[in-house]
Parts: sequence; C-alpha cells; structure tokens
Amino acid sequence: HRLVPTPIAPPRPFVADPAQRRVVEHSGGPLLVLAGPGTGKTATLVEAVAARIEAGADPRSILVLTFSRRAAGELRERITARLGPGGSSSGGSGSGGTSGGGGGGGPGAWTFHAWCLALLRAHDRPAPHGGFRLLSGPERDSRLRELIEGSREDGRPVWPPQLARALGTRGFTEEVRALLARAREVGLEPVGLAQLARRTDRPDWAALAEFYEMYLDVFGFEGALDYADLVHRAVVVAEGAEAGEALRARYQHVFVDEYQDTDPAQERLLRAVAGGGRDLVVFGDPDQSIYAFRGAEVAGLLGFPQRFGAPGRGAGAPIVALRTG
Repeated sequence: HRLVPTPIAPPRPFVADPAQRRVVEHSGGPLLVLAGPGTGKTATLVEAVAARIEAGADPRSILVLTFSRRAAGELRERITARLGPGGSSSGGSGSGGTSGGGGGGGPGAWTFHAWCLALLRAHDRPAPHGGFRLLSGPERDSRLRELIEGSREDGRPVWPPQLARALGTRGFTEEVRALLARAREVGLEPVGLAQLARRTDRPDWAALAEFYEMYLDVFGFEGALDYADLVHRAVVVAEGAEAGEALRARYQHVFVDEYQDTDPAQERLLRAVAGGGRDLVVFGDPDQSIYAFRGAEVAGLLGFPQRFGAPGRGAGAPIVALRTG
C-alpha cells in the first residue's frame, strides 16, 4: 500500500452572470455590491481586483480590507491563485509595519485593524519609549481596572456616590470600556463628552469624561492601543494633510468586504483614503449585520450611496445586487 497525495484540482474558470460582470467591469468610482451567501461575492471581488491589474493598474495601488484574519488570508490566497506567480498578493492580517500601510509587490489584503496598525507605524509618532503595542482584550481590561482603582484612591475623577459600590467590579470596567469604545468610534473627545454630560445632566458621564482624558494620557505615554483607539488614531493620521495625500496617491483602488460590519470610525477612515468619488467598491449584506454590540452600524451600508456618491454629479453611488445562487 502507498499513500498518494490527492492532486490539486485546477481552479474552475470564473463565469460571470450579468450582475457580476457589471461589478468586474466597473470603470471606477464608488460602488455598492449587495451580495448574500452563495452569490459568488468573494469570487467577484477577486475577479474585480484581477481586472484592475489586467487593465494596467499597479498591484500595489490596490487595497483590500475585510474584518477577520481568516477572511483576509482566504482573499490573499485566492488573489494569488488568480493572478499567478507574476502578480502575487501581499499584505497581511498580522501587524507588520510597511511604508504607507501596504504590502510589497502585489495587492494587499488586510484586516482593518492590521492595516491601521501598519499605518500608525509608518506615519505616526511613537510613544516616548518607542513603538506601539496593541493590547489584547484581557490586557486592556486589566489596565482599565488598575486605572479605575487608582482614580478611587486619588479622588480624581469624582465618581457619583451611586457608583461607589460598583467601581471595583468587572461589570463596571466592561461598561467603561464599552462607552469609551463608542466614543472613539464616533470621534468624541473628552471635552465633547464633558459637554454632552452637562447638556444631559449626567454626572456619571462628567466623571467618565475626566477619566477618559486620564486614560488617553496614560495609554498614549505607554504606547498602548486598544482596537477602538487604533482605528481612531489611524483616522487622525489619514485625515492629516501630508499622510492623507500620500495614502490617496498610493491607493487608487480600494475594495471592502463585509461592509455591513463597519463602524463610524472605519467609515471615516475610508472617507479619508478613498472618499470624494474615488474608486471604492464595497460588498455587503444587511441581513448579515451581527456586530452592533461592537459598534457596527448597518446604516453605514444602507447609506453608502449617499455618503460616498461622487460630488457634483447629483446622484448617489450605483448599486449592484448579486442575486444568483
């Protein structure tokens, strides 16, 4: 008996239906692709990337963003297989730093957070002791508990009396973490949160605004980032004049998978890099939006045509629905 490896079957040629062909042949500008499970969404995205390169686009000018390491890895593999040895994809779902947040010789397929970390390492000023450090969930919660405990001992901020018994609990830490993450996602700074607290007569939010400022100072000095702060810092860089201009000059074609999972901060990042009528193709399905608890807003997908429509044309971005299973 001999163990014989199963031959790898060559990939079947892509045969596009009319809707998929419209996506692949899209000539540029913003485009929303609505695609449910089994409609060939990933295959269409890969073919659209390949079509740009076959039309003469520099592979390094193409950026592909998604939400999970597994999805980013699958996209890289499929793009590499489609393009062949001469146009292999690069980039990563990890946290390697690159010049401008992209890969070496081919289109980069990244998770949002990996690309944001690479962007900061390339363009932002590191902490005093050098470098950025992305905290895991347990690390972040542990550090938050330490800061909350320290605030109790220092008497700053002055937490409302009704919260006194909650300050040392895990649940209170989770509530603080969640509110700070939402504030970061919508671009709300400590002064804005303090103003909101005064308008709504919320002493707990007023205390949290003061804690928020301390949290930013401590984490900034340590070079520590959580996921919400990571995207916010990347938005600040991308909206800056020098780095923003360099990013827009480099990335001429941007593709986003699972767009229904974007939060407001990620939308702001895309607006800075690929807004204003540039070539931005997003794929999503409103029925698969399941990350509202993490700040994702399906309204970002539903409002994409109006928010990213080419200025001056009087109409929103076009929409293509993939309907064939």
